This record gives sequence, structure tokens and C-alpha cells, in this order.
Amino acid sequence: MIKEVTEEFDLDDDQQGMYLTFELANEYYGIWIGYVTEIIGILPFTEVPELPAYVRGIFNLRGRIIPLMDMRLRFQKEFVAYDERSCVIVIDVGKNTVGLIVDSVSEVISFEASDIIEQPLLSSGISNQFIKSIGKVGNEVKQLLDCDKLLSSQEVEILINQKDERYNDEMVL
Repeated sequence: MIKEVTEEFDLDDDQQGMYLTFELANEYYGIWIGYVTEIIGILPFTEVPELPAYVRGIFNLRGRIIPLMDMRLRFQKEFVAYDERSCVIVIDVGKNTVGLIVDSVSEVISFEASDIIEQPLLSSGISNQFIKSIGKVGNEVKQLLDCDKLLSSQEVEILINQKDERYNDEMVL
């Protein structure tokens, strides 16, 4: 048991500072690589009524029903039709798996601790709730996301109940 925990800890240490970067509306963001399970193309999805507009629906990924969130809409940006560069970043946050639709995936960047700074407060004193920190790469910056805050606990609960109900309905057919 101790050996397993140590191996997991070492893996996390190896991943510290590594972020998958992606583009949304000519802005660059990063997700800590430890959250990312895979990157896939846009798959057919089923819309679920009464969810926020940024939750596009649910999709079946090799037998797993996963909620699908459009990151443009989550960040209150204009919707654009998906194209060949659009993709889904599948992440695990806690016990939940979510697919994030992004304009395109860029690269994995390894940031030194000195290149990551806390997110500065906006002039009003309120910080963007989804941005955990800022990564500096040369003259560019990447906004590093706080994946735990992308979905509120209430939204996660609704999605889990919706996907379970939808899955049970499909099983009855």
C-alpha cells in the first residue's frame, strides 16, 4: 500500500508544472496535465434539457456517459461552429469526468515554478473564478485553469443525475 501511494506521489511530482494548452477565441489557456485523460475529436452528443447553455449535452465514450461543456460558452464568448480543429479534452476532476470543447489544442508546456504567478485581481478587486494562475512563456501568457471550479457542485450533481437517468432510459429500450 505504501509503495502504491509513493508511486502516485512521484507521478504527480513528475507532472508538476506541466500543462496542456489550448486556444479559445485567440486566447490561450492551460490545464494541469494531471487532470487530462485524453483528447478526442467532436463526437455526436445528446442535448439535455434544462442545463446551462454551456453544457452542450452528454456523449458516449466507449460505454461511459460523459457531460460535454463548451468552454467558449462557459467563458461567455461567442459560439462558433465546430470545425476540424475543434476537439474535446476529457478531464477527470475528483470523481467526475467531463469533456471540454475547445477551439484547438496547442501543446504541453512545462512551466518552471518561477514562471507561474498567482492570478492578479481585476481592477474591481474580483478575480476570475476559473483562472488559478498565469503561466509565462517568453513574452506570452497562458491562463491556467482551476478545473475544480469549472462546474459548481450543484451542476455536477444535476449532470450526474441526468446522465444516470438518460442511461437508464436507454437501457430500458
